[in-house]
Amino acid sequence: MAVSFLRYEVSDLCLAKPALRSLSASATVADALEALKTCEENFISVWDCNHSKTTRSLDAGQLCRCVGKVCMVDVICYLCKDDNLVSPSAALKAPVSAILSKIPGQVMHVEPSCSLLAAIDLIVQGVQNLVVPIRTRLSSSSRRKQHPKSTTTTFHNGQEFCWLTQEDVVRFLLSSIGLFSPIPAFSIDSLGIISTDILAINYHSSANSALQLISQSLSQQTSVAVVDSEGVLIGEISPFTLACCDESVAAAITTLSAGDLMSYIDCGGPPEHLVRVVMERLKERKLQGVLENYTLTSSSSYAHSLMSSSSDEESSVSPNTTLQPRSGRYSRSSSYSARMVRRAEAIVCHPKSSLVAVMIQAIAHRANYVWVIEDDCSLVGIVTFSGMLKVFREHLETMA
Repeated sequence: MAVSFLRYEVSDLCLAKPALRSLSASATVADALEALKTCEENFISVWDCNHSKTTRSLDAGQLCRCVGKVCMVDVICYLCKDDNLVSPSAALKAPVSAILSKIPGQVMHVEPSCSLLAAIDLIVQGVQNLVVPIRTRLSSSSRRKQHPKSTTTTFHNGQEFCWLTQEDVVRFLLSSIGLFSPIPAFSIDSLGIISTDILAINYHSSANSALQLISQSLSQQTSVAVVDSEGVLIGEISPFTLACCDESVAAAITTLSAGDLMSYIDCGGPPEHLVRVVMERLKERKLQGVLENYTLTSSSSYAHSLMSSSSDEESSVSPNTTLQPRSGRYSRSSSYSARMVRRAEAIVCHPKSSLVAVMIQAIAHRANYVWVIEDDCSLVGIVTFSGMLKVFREHLETMA
């Protein structure tokens, strides 16, 4: 059984994986924003296709290469920059390369025959998405149905692609967890996979001061812990949650505290009193472009009334009043019901939690990490999929 496990290839993990939604490297940030709002996935792949090459020996992978990926968090962080706050509309005209990660090697092409061991090695080394050619060829009509007009296709000569993530590999290992016994039953503390290299911000600090941390957490596939003055974990600002929002959250990051931002992005929509705070602070800072964009993308009754009236009489809203779910927020696509939206409440475990328990916990919440806390809720560290995979990779060495 162990020997047969070592024979698995990445193509075995690609069964039934959908073809990638993609965007041309020549697109703009506005194009990326439009595509993300109509996409059921949080990330869209960005491709550079050189169709001027005529050498017949070049295959689809050589003509078209995935050069990165973008999500709504990239757009939000980009719009939060000082220059872009002055003129959001001008910022959206920039090329999509402006929001692509500058960290090399996060996305890598591999062949379907690439071994599972080699794939795990690449992920442990920092690769986040393995781009794999789909062996099944689709008809032209099928391809047209699967790719809306807002994005381009990844096909060349009938070839399409999918990608594998850390979560895909961890799910696959979990399905054969018995092969690794007794390691899955060991505590994460005893395995030495609790990392103390965490990203954290104080609850009362400005959310804008967490902007760099949010970008870092996105590139690390982790999150930003929100703690009190004694280091007790209160919640988190998760890129996964932000990715399910729209670009108007840039206004909230610019004006709110870290604690208030947690409430703002929590599922169910932002409290009305926080919408009021955002609007008033944008006016105070004379960020007219952001204010207009915020009003257009927000379904808040207060946001619309403030822009349509010259008086402040209608601004008397109870601080405890909450909005109903916003149509522009967690419903970026008509089929958003398939999405999973996480709350700002952090997912936690304890140092003595078993590896398999933490794996199941992370997968159940569609997170690449779990925070580790003591009984008094003080933050100890974080366990990531990457750390888990290192443990399994070491065990696989003994099976070879």
